[in-house]
Amino acid sequence: MSKRFRGTYTVMITPYDRDGAVDLKALRDLTEWQIRQGIHGLIPLGSTGEFLSLSEEEKRAVADTVIQTSAGRVPVLIGTGAEDTRDVVRLSKQAEQLGADGVMIIPPFYSTPTDDELVHHYKWVAESITIPIMVYNNPATANVDLKPELVQRLSEIKGCDYIKESTLEVTRVRDIIRLCGDNLTVFGGVLGFESFVEGAQGWVAVASNVAPGPMAKLFSMVADEGKVFEARAHYLHWLPVIEAVFGQYYVGGTKSLLNHMGFGAGHPRPPRLPLPEAKDRQMKALVDQFGLRFDLAG
Repeated sequence: MSKRFRGTYTVMITPYDRDGAVDLKALRDLTEWQIRQGIHGLIPLGSTGEFLSLSEEEKRAVADTVIQTSAGRVPVLIGTGAEDTRDVVRLSKQAEQLGADGVMIIPPFYSTPTDDELVHHYKWVAESITIPIMVYNNPATANVDLKPELVQRLSEIKGCDYIKESTLEVTRVRDIIRLCGDNLTVFGGVLGFESFVEGAQGWVAVASNVAPGPMAKLFSMVADEGKVFEARAHYLHWLPVIEAVFGQYYVGGTKSLLNHMGFGAGHPRPPRLPLPEAKDRQMKALVDQFGLRFDLAG
């Protein structure tokens, strides 16, 4: 039986060495550090992991490295989104064979499929694997919007058990839960705290790349302990870090923070560029302000 996914899951960066190659040693260290810091789950090869900038061989190596390093201690979902349904099927089968606990799938992002085409897309993939799918709604990048009524249709597909809801409309969480009931578990995408308050059972977070413990604690305070007001104070304290990796700098900003923390994340691949000098200084200031450090021994 597959694991039940719940909590704060890091959508992981992909570290590169000085020559721009994927640094698997650094990825193992990042995975180990995330788990030791208390993260609830890991998702490599998402948007933050620059999945569209990786070769097929690199994608497989990244997925295998995180799965093997985590060794079942936390769930690992692999991002397997692609434009062609057949490619998604192939990548999802590969993830299952490598030992992934699930897959996260963004809709085809160029063809702007209709609702019926999206249902067919996810149904085809779900019937091809036995591990659960986390549907990923991010209309800003996918060019299609999985609105709650469509999500309800997707939730009726056996295997489409989760959704990452990445809009700024937190009422989507409420409406998806109301429409889908036990058929679907909602994870927030952009809005963690607000999604938890509306009943989300998880958060796929970018900021947990640099602060896994505090981001995991935010979920636990709301969902497990019911300490909403204390959690809100915790959230507002960490909001500068969360906002620093929101928007266009979500990859470059995260890598800048990690580099200043003492972890060799490298720079993003083009067309993304390293952060402008002034922005990079702001990241360094945040690292100092919050005392962020990458210490695998600690």
